[in-house]
Amino acid sequence: MKYQYIHDFKKLGFGMFVHFGLYSVAAKGEWYKDMHRVSHEKYEKLVAKFKVKKTWAKELVSTAKKAGCKYITLTTRHHDGFSLFDTCGLNDYDALHSPTGRDLVREFVDECNKQGIVPFFYHTLLDWRHPYYHTNFPVYIDYLIDSVEILCKNYGKIGGLWFDGMWDKPDADWQEDRLYATIRKYQPEAMIINNTGLSALGEVGHPEIDSVTFERGKPAPVAQGEKPIAGEMCQVFNDHWGYAENDINYKPVKAIIENLVDCRYCNCNFLLNVGPMGNGSLRPIDAAMLGEIGKWVKANKNFIYNVVSTEIEAENACVLKDEKYYYAVVKDVAMSANVNVALGGTVASVKILTDKKMKNARWLDTGKAVKVKKNSFEAEPFFYGTSRSVRVLRFELK
Repeated sequence: MKYQYIHDFKKLGFGMFVHFGLYSVAAKGEWYKDMHRVSHEKYEKLVAKFKVKKTWAKELVSTAKKAGCKYITLTTRHHDGFSLFDTCGLNDYDALHSPTGRDLVREFVDECNKQGIVPFFYHTLLDWRHPYYHTNFPVYIDYLIDSVEILCKNYGKIGGLWFDGMWDKPDADWQEDRLYATIRKYQPEAMIINNTGLSALGEVGHPEIDSVTFERGKPAPVAQGEKPIAGEMCQVFNDHWGYAENDINYKPVKAIIENLVDCRYCNCNFLLNVGPMGNGSLRPIDAAMLGEIGKWVKANKNFIYNVVSTEIEAENACVLKDEKYYYAVVKDVAMSANVNVALGGTVASVKILTDKKMKNARWLDTGKAVKVKKNSFEAEPFFYGTSRSVRVLRFELK
C-alpha cells in the first residue's frame, strides 16, 4: 500500500521524546546557553564533564518499553550544535570527542532494535554555534544536509526524522526540497516531521511532510488529502525539555494519561518527553511516572494503539474504536479525597449517543461486566484503596 509507513506510524500511538545533550550536564534546561547568555567558551567547558554511562541506552529503552511506548525520538543534535553521533569529520563537537568517547546514537539505535522499539531522530535546524548560520546560510545548509545524510546512511533503518527550528528564520531558504530528498534517497519509508513550534500548530507546510505537530498544544483532527497525514502532540512532564534539576512543576500522571487519550481520540500520536541527567540516567521521578503510565496502559489491554476516532459521541466520555470494539473512556470517575464519600461514592452517568444498541460492555481493567440500559451506564465510584479516575469501557454496537 502506498504510504504504508504513515499508516504504520499512526498505529505506534505512544512514543517517548528524549532531550539529551551537553545541556544535560548544566542541569538548567535545553535552552540554558541561550537563556543565560552563556558564551561559547564557557559553554564548551561542559564537554569535559560529559561522561555518559555505558548502560544509559539499555535503561532508557527498557523504561520506555515498560511505559508502553512503541518508539523513541532522540535529540541527535540540539540547538547548541553538540552532536550525540559521530560527525565523521564535519567537526569535533560531538560525543566521540568528549570523555564519553562513544557514538551514543549508535548505542541508542542498537538498543532500540534489540528491544523492539522504533528509533527516531530529532535534529535541530537552527544552530547557535555554527559560524555560518548567520553569516553564510547556504554554506550552513550544506553542513546541515551533510549531517542528516550521516544519520540516514550509518544507522540502518530508522522510523523517521523530527526537525525543529525553521521558525527561527521563517523567511530564509532552508532548501527543503534538497533536505527531504536526501532523506528519501537513503530512508524512503522514514517519517518526515518538521515541528511548527508553538505558533503554527497542525500546519503541514512542505508536501514531503508526513506528520504535523502540536507542541504542548491540544491536538486536533488532521485534514486528509490524497496523501495521508499523521498528527503528533509532544508534551513534557514539567516545564523543561532538557534536564533541569530545580524544575519540580510536574503534571499529575492522570493528566498525562488524559493527554494520551485526547491524542488518540484525534487520531494523533502522543510523544511524551523525558530529559535524562548528564550521565544518561533518567531522573527517578520521571522513571516512576513512566512506570505508572505503563501500568495503566497494560491494565487497559493496550487498547490505545489500534484505535481511531469515531463519529459516535457520548455524555461524560469520549468514544474510540478499533476493527471490532468501541471504547468509552471516562476521565473522571467519582474521585474524592473524602473517605466517607470515597467509601459510598457518587456515580458518573455515561450515555452513548447512537441509535444502535450497546452489547457486551466490560471494564478493561477488571473485566467486570457492566449493566447497560438504553445505552446508558453508571461508572463505578472510586473505592478506597484504588483509583479509577481514567477508566475504559469496551463494548459492541449492534
